[in-house]
Amino acid sequence: MMGHLVYRNLLHRPLRTLIGMTAVAVEVALVVLIVGLTSGLLTETAKRIEGIGADIMLQPPAASIFLGFSGSPMPIKIADKLREMKYVQSVSPALLQFSSSGGVDVLYGIDRDSFRAVSSGFVFLEGRDMQGPDDLLVDDWAAKAKHIKLGDKFRILEHEWNVVGIVEHGKGARLFVPLATLQDLVGARDKASIFLVKCTRPEHTGDVTEQIRHILPGYTIRPLKDFLSLMTSTNIPGLEGFINAMIALAVAIGLLVIFLSMYTTVIERTRDIGVLKSLGADKGFIIRALLAESAMLCCAGIVLGVGLSYGLRAAFLAAFPTLSILITAGWLLKAAAIALVGALFGASYPAWMASRKDPVDALLYD
Repeated sequence: MMGHLVYRNLLHRPLRTLIGMTAVAVEVALVVLIVGLTSGLLTETAKRIEGIGADIMLQPPAASIFLGFSGSPMPIKIADKLREMKYVQSVSPALLQFSSSGGVDVLYGIDRDSFRAVSSGFVFLEGRDMQGPDDLLVDDWAAKAKHIKLGDKFRILEHEWNVVGIVEHGKGARLFVPLATLQDLVGARDKASIFLVKCTRPEHTGDVTEQIRHILPGYTIRPLKDFLSLMTSTNIPGLEGFINAMIALAVAIGLLVIFLSMYTTVIERTRDIGVLKSLGADKGFIIRALLAESAMLCCAGIVLGVGLSYGLRAAFLAAFPTLSILITAGWLLKAAAIALVGALFGASYPAWMASRKDPVDALLYD
């Protein structure tokens, strides 16, 4: 009986039910996509750094894990000291330059031969490796997103580059240029932002790390196998607070719409509530009926929200191929739980108000 009553009540006002479901769906989609976008970008960035194939990355003191903001304060001669160390197979300096003109890009200035020695080289999908000072390599995701083709001219940092190769993604950056050219462009001659170190064997990483700490005290040394664990919202200042704020906003939207919907339901059904109470329905029955209606509305909204999340992710990835949105079962369940708790909380006061109505006054309500 209860289920049939709740079902009929939801169908009685289909537009209001649809609005309530949509509000819950938007709440779920906001939570899933905000968390999915931040965690996806962090995870994808970390995997690209790991994909270089180096064992150790050396950065300046107090350097950020966001490599694009590292600058270029280190003398490139440090590479010679690193190469002299025991268990070091190869060292590759790289200059990183952030650009926000025409989009957000991090440009890697690399030495072709030493980078190949550390990373085992690029996988070329089209074209060839860099040879001239103005040559540019683009990974396949960036080429698709920016509509870059082999042989095109690409302008960045107020310099025109020749696109000579399209490479497989996963080698740190998406754009690669000759180290010497980038040093001249940004006024960082004989400077490097990071040094990528390849050990003779992976198990020698700890020994090499200790040697670097002894020779270069205060510098930031990161084993690349641990880089993925560093790229979390808790390690990024302000990011976790932003995520929590957006989740709170999504919950507030769902809670207010559910509250308004159930409050309106109680007002509209004052006479119906009076009839139920005159037939013997107690306060508990009225509260359970309204909360069950809210829960059913929320469950339908959650299903709609999950579908909306996947649909929006597909649309975003089609428009922006370099984005990475990670949707996990864990956060789908968390978003559903947040929506359900918020909906029941929003329906609690209207349900309590309905249970307190006097049956005589309710029957006389016009």
